[in-house]
Parts: sequence; structure tokens; C-alpha cells
Amino acid sequence: MKQQNLSLLSLFAAIILISCTPDNDDQTTIAGLKEPVEIIRDEWGINHIYAKNQHDLFFAQGYAAAKDRLFQFEIWRRQATGTVAEILGERELKRDIGTRLFKFRGDMKQEMDYYHEDGEEIITAYTQGVNAYIEEILATPEQLPIEFKILNIAPEKWTTDVVISRHQGLLGNIDLELNVARSVAKLGVEKVKDLNWFHPKDPDLKMDSAINQELLFDDILELYNAYRKPVAFQKSDILPEYRDSTNDKTIAYLAEENDDDFSIGSNNWVVSGDLTEDGNTYMANDPHRTIAIPSLRYMAHLVAPGWNVIGGGEPEIPGISIGHNEYGAWGLTVFRTDGEDLYVYELNPENNKQYMYNGNWEDMNVIKETIKLKDQEDVIVELLYTRHGPVTYVDPVHNVAYAVRCAWLEPGGSPYLASLRMDQAKTWEEFREACNYSHIPGENMIWADPKGNIGWQSVGIAPLRRNFSGMVPVPGDGRYEWDGYLPIIEKPNTLNPSQGYFATANQSVTPADYEHWDAIGFSWADPYRGDRVVQVLDAVKKLNMEDMKALQVDYHSIPASLLVPLLSELPLEGKAAEARDRLSGWDFNLEANSIEAAIYVAFENELSKLAVSKFVPEAGKPFINRIQLKRVLDWVTTPDGRFGANPVEGRNEFLKEAFNNGIAYLEKTLGDDINNWQYGQEKFKHTYIAHALGEIVKEDIKAKLDVGPMPRGGNSSTPGSTGGNNRQSSGASFKIIVNTGDWDAAVGTNAPGQSGNPESPFYNNLFEPWANDQYFPVYYSREKVEAVAVDRIMLGPKN
Repeated sequence: MKQQNLSLLSLFAAIILISCTPDNDDQTTIAGLKEPVEIIRDEWGINHIYAKNQHDLFFAQGYAAAKDRLFQFEIWRRQATGTVAEILGERELKRDIGTRLFKFRGDMKQEMDYYHEDGEEIITAYTQGVNAYIEEILATPEQLPIEFKILNIAPEKWTTDVVISRHQGLLGNIDLELNVARSVAKLGVEKVKDLNWFHPKDPDLKMDSAINQELLFDDILELYNAYRKPVAFQKSDILPEYRDSTNDKTIAYLAEENDDDFSIGSNNWVVSGDLTEDGNTYMANDPHRTIAIPSLRYMAHLVAPGWNVIGGGEPEIPGISIGHNEYGAWGLTVFRTDGEDLYVYELNPENNKQYMYNGNWEDMNVIKETIKLKDQEDVIVELLYTRHGPVTYVDPVHNVAYAVRCAWLEPGGSPYLASLRMDQAKTWEEFREACNYSHIPGENMIWADPKGNIGWQSVGIAPLRRNFSGMVPVPGDGRYEWDGYLPIIEKPNTLNPSQGYFATANQSVTPADYEHWDAIGFSWADPYRGDRVVQVLDAVKKLNMEDMKALQVDYHSIPASLLVPLLSELPLEGKAAEARDRLSGWDFNLEANSIEAAIYVAFENELSKLAVSKFVPEAGKPFINRIQLKRVLDWVTTPDGRFGANPVEGRNEFLKEAFNNGIAYLEKTLGDDINNWQYGQEKFKHTYIAHALGEIVKEDIKAKLDVGPMPRGGNSSTPGSTGGNNRQSSGASFKIIVNTGDWDAAVGTNAPGQSGNPESPFYNNLFEPWANDQYFPVYYSREKVEAVAVDRIMLGPKN
């Protein structure tokens, strides 16, 4: 049985490394503060910030976050401002062009005040705090984190437009839209619908005859994708004395590129007191994103008049996006909301900066930008815009242009910043009102409070498409326009549902009687994580915190329970038959070290590959390289003519081939001895978090930067989601569970640690407990925080 709790000693053996204790207060005076601020750091690295006013609270949050995540902050700043080529050279030029092309260019005061009535003050104070730490560290450059020394760069000051950047948000479905169109062009509408799992409604995939489908295969979204991809470092970027000369790998990634897109998502649920042992409501959330170092989330506790909120958020923005205050707890998962569309324009042959709209030639807006390149002359670029949005590609030969219309370029489109309003919500009604400002990303927001209320409100800016689906490009000639946006408060929601809980896991949870289908998308995650959560919540009569933790790290595979029984009658031989027999009586749990789990997952992986190989025509494979597991399971559990004249016999042959392929993979990867086929080993399912520079620096530095490996269980279909790759690339590095009747009973994880500085004891202290599915307490009361304090910083205003 997994150990779910940690003793303070086992969790934080590194405590002895900390030189500053509560008895040795560190006094720092900083220009920009109005009054003294106290920052208490607990054993697990969470900063508890106590300020006397709102300005100082967010100033201190920016200061503390920058101190922990300085290199991450600098790369974020360069990505947000389109200045990566300044340090990495011409290969990053298109990234910088894309960033500037999709930059928010509206009124900044309106933008900042959208997120909170005091948004301008809060965001400005936050950037001032970031800059205060940058000034402080630049006075002693020898103390800069090692990454700056390796790259021979220094951090630069922030501006408020860095905070409101959209460059790393979960924004929309534009790549899917283009790939669907390309698939339709090659295979036709019906075949594309057969191979995809569109629901709960049936999208119109027929393209307007004005679109030349043959032209859709150029790199139309190159600039969009260039600014969204992870930053890659090369050996040539780092000083020679740091380079690894023993291997020939020349590139490392800030975050490993994830080919596991179907796994990105989250789980959350709220449970009423009627279903809990102590009668309190509970909120649980584990958002699944890229597993990276430093962690994607950053935890903090913010206390000042009007503020007392704790939890996790994006490190580079103020506030808390997942957590609780003294009135309620909230969390989020992705609610697929399509806020992007690709528009195709006829250009004027005499002037390719004019496009046809409503029968007239309309001028594009042109903005010129100067981009600095490392070791080269500056480059001046022209950014083009139609009335719909940024132009990503111009085809002057065919007089065609393409632009992306982005709902997230409206004021309020910066990811998670609207959480500032949620942080001060006192009731369900106030929380829903705060949700009305949450434009991006589309989310399932849940709420639980001590009064016994549990609720769900989906959020995200949702364009209303009256005459098209948004799943394929449309002409930009005026015939396909958005009819405004659905008020967020009118998106699906519920309060105190009769079943006593509400759970989401990126599956479609929109009720059948919902009215505004024009604002609901067609592509959703497989249902299995959500089904398992519901299965457990339905089965347990009275839940407690241990049940909540067990469910967040639950590795039970519903797909396995559906597929394994189909293997029993297959005419398997040799090692395959022996492996199949090992699955007899198996509990379908994908535990680390389980041989049965390894056999099953190898089979499931090969089943997915074989489905693409057999059922996607060659012309469609560049655009449909994966079929959702739900689709494949529907096919094999209710076989039809795709398997031949005798569907059951053909289905069995298909399963047999996939199973034999899985066994061949295990033999090749792990050897002939079936007793060595444990799931969760380095060659087959593990976690190893590589630093951005880990692969190209000397071995002794790499050992400091990288974290792991450790075994993992689960996959992308289990609530304890660890993705579909052998080396875990996605999942929940951050988790939180809140008992609203006892705020100090909250628990969480945030791997690998709170700090991004490899010299900090908080750099990787949370990695091993997380990999072992353990939690630490997230204390809220001052008394509890003081009891686990290991560091205290007193910040004072400079006269």
C-alpha cells in the first residue's frame, strides 16, 4: 500500500542545508515598499507573505517569485517580448516575429483592470517587486544562478506587458482546425468523422468552395507555432568551459517537446458534506501539464488586508489560480473552448496588402518592428493584420493570405490572471461573478465552501458561430463572422448537484439539455479518467482525506478492464500466450513494478499504433497520426465491417497482432525473461526531469541540474495521469486537496520543488515524495506556519 503521508524528517532531510532560521532574521530594505513585509518560508518551500497593504503584498510576491525562479523569469520575459533571438541568434527570428505578431496591442490600463478592479496597481506592484530583486542580484552578479553564467547573460527588467503575455496559454484549437481541413481535403468529410471522435454534437466539416484546398498544405501556421514551442538551447549558445565534450548531443529543450498531446488535461472534483466522514465539503485538483524543471506551478500564501489566499499558480503572474481563502476553495480543469479560427483571404493582385471583404478591397494594418539578432545586424519586419487578426502566411503566387482570429487577444485574455478576483470571493455568488472575467483558458472551475456549497462553472471566452463549426478554415470575405461572445455566466454550471459531488477530467460534461451549443466545442478528452473518478465517488459511502489522496493517484485503468477480457479467446502462442495468462485475475491497476501493467500497456500502445496503420489511409497519415483510444475501444468492443466480412474474426486478428507486437516490444526493450518486465523502470515508464541545459553541459553540472529517474505507474487514462510516453512528459506535478472545514488539513505536491535555482535546497526536495505519490501539508494558520518555518525575511521600505 502506498504511503500517502510524509513525516517532516523524511520529507525534508535537506533542512540542515538552510543557514537562515526563524531565529536569524534576514533584514532587507527595498525601494518601492510602503511598509514592512514579512516572508516566512516553510519546510516545503512555500513562501507565506504577510503585508500591511495590497501594493506591498504583490510587490513582495513578485520579489519572492523572482528570487526563486530568476532564470525561468528571464526566459519567460524574452519569450513574452519577442527578444529570444537577441541571445540565441537568427534561428529564433521566426519565434520573435510570431510573438510580436500575436502581442496584445490594446489599452494596457483597460487590460490590467479587467482582471481586478485594482489590476493596474497589482500588476505594476508585482513587476516592481520582480525588478527590485533583479536590481539586488545584479549588484552581486557572482551570485546569479548558474544558468546565467553558462549562457553568459544577465536578467533584465520587467514591464507590465510581460505579465499579460499570452505566449504560454492553453489558447485554442487552431492546429487541429488546419489538420482537420487537410484531412478532409485528402480523405473527405465522412472518413475524417469516422476516424475522429467529435461530440456531443456533429460538426460541419464541409469547406466553402471559395477555399482552394490544395493550398492548405503550405506551412500556414509557422509563425504561430514558432512562438509557442519550447526554447531549445544548443552547445554553441553556452560558454566553452561549460560544454560537455563527451557526447555529440547539440540541443537541449527548456521543456521537452511533448508528443503526448492527448494527455494534457486535469482532474478536479468537489464533494458535499453528505458524502464525507466529517461532514465537510472537499475540493481536489490536479492539473496536468508539461513535467518540467522548475515546476510549472508556483505555490504561495498571500496575506494582507482583504487577502488571505494560498495555493498554486503560474510563477510569472500575481495571485493564486488554484487554492483557497478563508471562505472557499476552488480548482480548474480544461473545458475545451474554441477561441480561434483560420480565415482565408483573396488578395488584390495589384496589392497583396489588400484583401476582399464584403465585395471591396480592404487594407491590412501594417506594423513595423525591429528585432535584434545575436552577432548580426538588426532585422526590420512587417507585421500584417486583417480585421480578423494576425496574418500568419501570405501566398503571393496564388494571391491568398491566412489570418488567425483569436478571442484571447481581447482584453482579459491573459491566462489565469482573472484568478485575482476569485482570490477574494466570499460566496458562491461572488465566485461565479469572478468567473465571468476568466477569458482564457477555457476551464471547469469548481468551488466548495464551509457553508456546505459545492458548485461548477465552466469559463472561457466563447465565440458564437451561427453558420459554421469552427473546425475547418473559412473565407474571410465577410460571410463567416462571430456573433459576439456568450456571456461566461451562461456557460454550463451547477450548484449543489443531487449526487453530492461534481467531477471533471476534460471529458464532455455539458448536460444534454444545455441551450447554447454554438459556444460548445466538438473535441474532448477520452472519458476514462473522468469515468474512474465517478466510479470511485459513487462507490465510497463516506469519504475522507485518505480517500481523496488515493483517488488523485489512482492507477486503475478502465480501458484495461474493457480490453483484457477480449484477449481470453485469442489463439496466442509461446511468450504471448504466457504473457496473456499473466493477466488472468489482474486488478487492472497500472502500478509501478507490476509485470501485468507492463504487458497491458505495451499491448495498448501497439493497439493504438496498429489502428493508425490499418484504418488511416496513407494520404491522411501526416495529419491523423493518432486515433483517440475511445474511438479504438468502440471499434473493438462492437466490431463492424472495418474488420472485414466477419467482424468478430477480423477484430480478433487485429487484437492478436497488436498483442504480439506488444510482446515483441517488451522482448526487444526488456529482454526475454518475463520476470524482468516490470512497469515503471527506466526503459519502460519512469520520470526523469531534464533541465533546459542538462544535455549539453558537463556531467558534474548536469548532475546538479537534472532530476531522476524514478519509477512511475499509471498512464494517460488513469486518474493518476502520467501520460503515454515512457519518460513521463505530462501529468500533475502540482496537486492540492482542501478540507473546507479545516484549512490547515489541506495537502499538496509541487514537484520537483519551489525554487528554480539548482543551489537552493528547495530545487528538488519535493521530487522524490511526488514520484512516490506522497503529499505535504499546506498550512494556512499563522500558528501552523510558524511551527514549520525554516526561513524568515523581513523586507522594509528604503527611506
